[in-house]
Amino acid sequence: MGTGTPVAGIRARCVRRCAPETKPVTTDLSPIWHPSPNFGARRDGLTPSLVVLHYTAMDSAAAALARLCDPAFEVSAHYLIGADGTLWQMVAEDQRAWHAGAGAWAGAGDVNSRSIGIELDNRGDHPFSNPQMATLEQLLPQILQRWDIAPEGVIGHSDMAPGRKIDPGPRFDWARLAAQGLAASPRKGVNNPPPAADWPTFRALATRAGYTAAADDASLLTAVRLRHRPWAQGPLSPADFAPLCPDHHLS
Repeated sequence: MGTGTPVAGIRARCVRRCAPETKPVTTDLSPIWHPSPNFGARRDGLTPSLVVLHYTAMDSAAAALARLCDPAFEVSAHYLIGADGTLWQMVAEDQRAWHAGAGAWAGAGDVNSRSIGIELDNRGDHPFSNPQMATLEQLLPQILQRWDIAPEGVIGHSDMAPGRKIDPGPRFDWARLAAQGLAASPRKGVNNPPPAADWPTFRALATRAGYTAAADDASLLTAVRLRHRPWAQGPLSPADFAPLCPDHHLS
């Protein structure tokens, strides 16, 4: 989530839009409909193929909700999940919320037009609560089914914007989602190391895994570690390759 500046790629001039008159029926979780004026039509006929997870980096869900619905900041998301598990919806799923900004995933840009954005009420310096994760685990299967999105399409803001964003951060439990088929599991290269544990090979493997946004080596390594080895520090090591390695070597 952006704080204080417009999300990259959004027009500088604030445009007020009329919110839909009725709450869109998108999930049986009965989200609280709290419409944001910060949205538009998805471009080029695109429909969601990704879900992007964020943390709010704010002190409370109320503060985040106000920010996401303030036209002065030109930022929004489709959903916000509070630390207590409360679910708000601000933008209908078929509309383009302004949450992702500049970046790319799997070779495709304009992530806002290709994704559903979910903000999680968390400052980034503490664990995500069980009620919050439970609501996310109820919401995600419905979104994935509605839009025919594979678990591999559930990504973090840091995945699509290395070096620019770090959310949902090192405390987010990706393994918990992966165990339920709600996010991709690490690749199976633990016993099949790459032929060369060097930067060109690491970048090639990361690109194959979806990390196609422009990024320097350090930013790319940080993004991959945030997703797969958030506790890791130091220079590139063979362990950084394991979550990216397919069952066969790069040719």
